Amino acid sequence: MKKVYRRCAGLDIHQKTVTACVLIAKAKGEVEVHKQVFGTFTNDLKRLRRWLKDFKLRRVAMESTGVYWIPVWNVLERGNWFDLVLVNPLHVKALPGKKTDQMDCERIAELLQYGLLRSSFIPPRENRELRELLRYRVGLKQDYNRIHNRIHRLLESANLKLSSVVSDILGLSGRTILHAIAAGQTDPGWLADYARGSLRGKRHELELALTGNITEHFRFMLKQLLDDVQYTLDRISKLERVIEDRMQVHQDLIRRLCTIPGVDRIGAWTLIAEVGTDMSVFGDAAHLCSWAAVCPGNNESAGKRQSGRTGKGNRYLRRALCQCAWAVSHCKGNYLTALFYRISSRRGMKKAVVAVCHRLLTIAFHIIRDGTSYRELGANFFDRLQPASTTKRLTHRLEQLGYEVTLAPRLPSYPEPPKKTKRGRPCKCEERALDCKHRPLQPEGF
Repeated sequence: MKKVYRRCAGLDIHQKTVTACVLIAKAKGEVEVHKQVFGTFTNDLKRLRRWLKDFKLRRVAMESTGVYWIPVWNVLERGNWFDLVLVNPLHVKALPGKKTDQMDCERIAELLQYGLLRSSFIPPRENRELRELLRYRVGLKQDYNRIHNRIHRLLESANLKLSSVVSDILGLSGRTILHAIAAGQTDPGWLADYARGSLRGKRHELELALTGNITEHFRFMLKQLLDDVQYTLDRISKLERVIEDRMQVHQDLIRRLCTIPGVDRIGAWTLIAEVGTDMSVFGDAAHLCSWAAVCPGNNESAGKRQSGRTGKGNRYLRRALCQCAWAVSHCKGNYLTALFYRISSRRGMKKAVVAVCHRLLTIAFHIIRDGTSYRELGANFFDRLQPASTTKRLTHRLEQLGYEVTLAPRLPSYPEPPKKTKRGRPCKCEERALDCKHRPLQPEGF
């Protein structure tokens, strides 16, 4: 097999050590091997960088080992001295009984030398920072949901059935009532007076729901949880302001991504942070969907398809796409909603969600790459693909219900011309809320 790189290096990374191996191809097929072990402190990693630069090589490969590869990558990418390759550990699995740190780094370097390693997608530093901010926001939202569930469980333990009347116990009315309970108010009538908006029409139900067993321990726990809610909401608000400042350079792209049904500002932020703005690294939309694991799996043997389950991709991107897909399922009159219900009727709602995720990511790929906006195809797109088949299917359904169906082409409709008085002036009967007596002019040809 032909060697692609004459000089390259492989790194085996752990928490405390980095084992490096440099391969240099010589004449007559000989290979010069250099190995050394470094620590993982910053000075040790800088020494590793100088050691690799002394061999005048460009290509360096390493395994994606937990989070330990990140500081090594950050140090080696400075100065653009090396072409770094991050490899999935599943692709360089060692043979049983032949696994040491020295052998691992040499095996990685040898596979790289022959060009047998496939690099993972690592976005630029700016996008990596955006990823950390958006993923931290996801963690905060999950913390908020956990606190919400704890408050609901606490209310149920005191037999306060607030969730049976209020749709969101941490909404404006619900939080006002909870703060009043934590402050010492126990009278159901007074608590029901804190309701706002349409909830005031359920005052009697609120009085019944807010009659329970309120103790000092209950009020103490409720106050602690409400403080946690406020603290978490303040952190989320502060984080969103920072993200919005970072996203100012992508305002036009965010606006165009938000033209897709179901995609909001947070969904557009996540797409930009997780995928980036350079679509050349993926080649086409199919490769991007495969990288995100929102397409059927490929597992076939002896001509038989074993499984079509999706793989494990970017779970943060997949989470955002699924949320957008569920939002699409509640929309009306657009192509993506028609696609969702078309697939869900045959394959189920979960598979329909993944199919819509695939289409959303495909649309986003072309919007980011081509600089275009979303073009709506219409809710009747699939009916217009094969009108004869659609007509036959709907006619057959009506006949099964006992109707005799006769189809005739619809005559072209003409717009109604403006009504005018006898003197040729525009009619103002409609503006004056009067019964119009002026006859409309007939279009030409009648």
